[in-house]
Amino acid sequence: MVALGALAAAVIEAGVRGWSDALVISGLVLALIAAVAFVWQEARVRQPMLPLALFKHPLFARCALVGLLANVAIYGLIFVFSLYFQEINRMSAFATGLAFLPMFGVVFPVNLLAPRIAERIGPRATIALGAMLSAIACVALLPIAPGTSYAAIVLPLVGLSCGLGLIVPPLTSSLLGSVDRSRSGVAAGVLNATRQSGSVLGVALFGALIGPAGAFMHGLRLSLMISAALTLAAAGAIRWGVSGAGAR
Repeated sequence: MVALGALAAAVIEAGVRGWSDALVISGLVLALIAAVAFVWQEARVRQPMLPLALFKHPLFARCALVGLLANVAIYGLIFVFSLYFQEINRMSAFATGLAFLPMFGVVFPVNLLAPRIAERIGPRATIALGAMLSAIACVALLPIAPGTSYAAIVLPLVGLSCGLGLIVPPLTSSLLGSVDRSRSGVAAGVLNATRQSGSVLGVALFGALIGPAGAFMHGLRLSLMISAALTLAAAGAIRWGVSGAGAR
């Protein structure tokens, strides 16, 4: 918690103060020290809260990485677009909520569809497909400008959430299938922790990019490019980074 909080705070402040600011550097150093201390503590106790041996399994480690990258990209963009609708396009908070309804409304049915797709092409290929769909959606949103119509935005936003809907079910089953059943609870907790950490870091990073005065649209487009790169990296990590059965 200390490491994540210090890192998020440092990234947020960097958007205003700059990366060379003493407070920002102090936050980054504190985050590093706290992270190293946590790993050292977990490595030396008999019953660690986070068994580091789990990360020696390539599939487990890569599933956790994909969960982190996907949430940085997608939840960071949700935060940025909520501000875009309100601050740039002058929509009310209620109208902004309605604008997100199609995006969130497709997640559940796509979640139900994902296992069927995974049966046909394999879970890792399904995860990669979802990640690439999200990356394509990010690229499609790059021409966005102040006053861009909602009709021009909604389909890429739906594509972004469809990608997430395809990622999560096979990602969870793949990660849980990579460990002994006795450790499934811990494994699920690790995935949740990495995903939530990704959400925090995404909001912090993208918030820092749009924070400086007059830099909102530049920061939004940069956030979209970063998200596209992260989701493509996630696709590559899960699809081609692990050998063995089920790598279809």
